[in-house]
Amino acid sequence: MIRLSGLQPTYMPGENIDFEYRVANVDRGSIVAVECSVCWLTEGKGTEDLGVHFFQRLAGDSLAAIDWTIAQRISCPLPISPLSYEGKLLKISWCVRVRFFLNDGTELMAQQPFYVGTLTREV
Repeated sequence: MIRLSGLQPTYMPGENIDFEYRVANVDRGSIVAVECSVCWLTEGKGTEDLGVHFFQRLAGDSLAAIDWTIAQRISCPLPISPLSYEGKLLKISWCVRVRFFLNDGTELMAQQPFYVGTLTREV
């Protein structure tokens, strides 16, 4: 589960995004690694792109002391660009993504979308 701390899913460039995440119903000992990222994605005609603005990976000894039933909090400043955009040929979207890697090869992923800047839509 991911929860953005703000009341609105819109953040201005340079503003901090605060969020928390946690996992339930998973044995602590089965978690091999956790990756948390703030990223932007482009969609449109042609190739899709993924840009990672913030990335944190926890593995090994750093996982042992964490109680995953308690929300883990992260804060990071957002960049000046790219801004969120919804056009006919191109879409730029932002999200917070958390991935849990388990020792049986299973991967659990959750993501929460949000906007950077005043959303621009092509008419």
